[in-house]
Amino acid sequence: MRVIVASRIFAPEPAAASFRLAALAGELAARGHEVEVLTSRLPVGVVGETPAGVRVRRARVLRDRTGAVRGYVPYLSFDIPLFFRLLAVRRADAYVVEPPPTTGLAVLVATALLRRPFVYYSADILGDAAASAGSPAAVVRVVRRMERSVWRRAARVLSVSATVTARLIELGVPAARIDEVGNGIDTAVFAPEGPARAAAPPYALYAGTASEVHGAGVFVEAIAHVPGLRLVFVGAGSEVEQLQRRADEVAPGRVEFHATVTPDEVARWLRGATVALASVKPDGGYQFAFPTKMYAAAACGAPILFSGEGPGEAFADRAPLGDAVAHDAVLVAERLAARLGAPATVQQRRDQAAWALGSVSLAGVAERAADALEAIRQPTP
Repeated sequence: MRVIVASRIFAPEPAAASFRLAALAGELAARGHEVEVLTSRLPVGVVGETPAGVRVRRARVLRDRTGAVRGYVPYLSFDIPLFFRLLAVRRADAYVVEPPPTTGLAVLVATALLRRPFVYYSADILGDAAASAGSPAAVVRVVRRMERSVWRRAARVLSVSATVTARLIELGVPAARIDEVGNGIDTAVFAPEGPARAAAPPYALYAGTASEVHGAGVFVEAIAHVPGLRLVFVGAGSEVEQLQRRADEVAPGRVEFHATVTPDEVARWLRGATVALASVKPDGGYQFAFPTKMYAAAACGAPILFSGEGPGEAFADRAPLGDAVAHDAVLVAERLAARLGAPATVQQRRDQAAWALGSVSLAGVAERAADALEAIRQPTP
């Protein structure tokens, strides 16, 4: 069958959505299906490969100063042209769309005109994210209305976790139309073997998005109380500038900020890190979310420290080198100091990576998502 994937980001741009969709596209192509991806142009400096046998079409999009496609105007700069792009290319048997729900609406309308089914890959619930970020109530209502419209019209809704599934059902999505496919990471890229960043002086690494829902500021506050350890942020996010200002106040010269880099480069940072960090702000209405940066850290063998609430706590408790703590700077500082004083051995890192290989590989996720797509197959005339 022929499948079109519509997403504002795609491999090799480093992001959880890119990894998920690239794995799905690669799995579909390996099964003999024709796969075409409609996405955006890569940010400056990002290079890399796309899955074999997958055709990728890129178009202009508005990006912020960090290179991210974030916010409703940038979303629409992709979504409005996407609608016409969907009508211009050859029809597919099924369409796959990733959040935000504005992109979902573009696909909903286009596929209604084309009389074709679409699948919504619900890796996030943007209405909850907007509420957690403190958006005006009117904005939250509009986002929720868009999401419900997309969920209602989707042939299937793919969920990345049990907590997302539960939230979808709570918000009115029939359980019978949800396929819980799970989530993971590309363990071919994120692996313990390979080059590593120099670890002298040692550093704690936050690799990925830092937005209002994550509460990554707790690490900035904590690092001021852990002499001998630097803090490194790699990636973008709406709170980066605020974090930079606060770092200059409480820990001048000890916090580094780097722009979004390729997955290979993220893996290098993780291999050299004393500890990899992740957080989800408590009491923000977004505690169902799982920071996928934890998968990458585990797969590279890096020790993990999670701060906050949500499924990340349980994952950190299961990981051989995982640790979870409340969203409190003093407690985080204590755990950072302990990890600095007793760094993981090479064998411990290998054991963590081996555990991750059996627990968080995207291969099984892609297989389940591909099965869901094949189940709604419709022949193209």
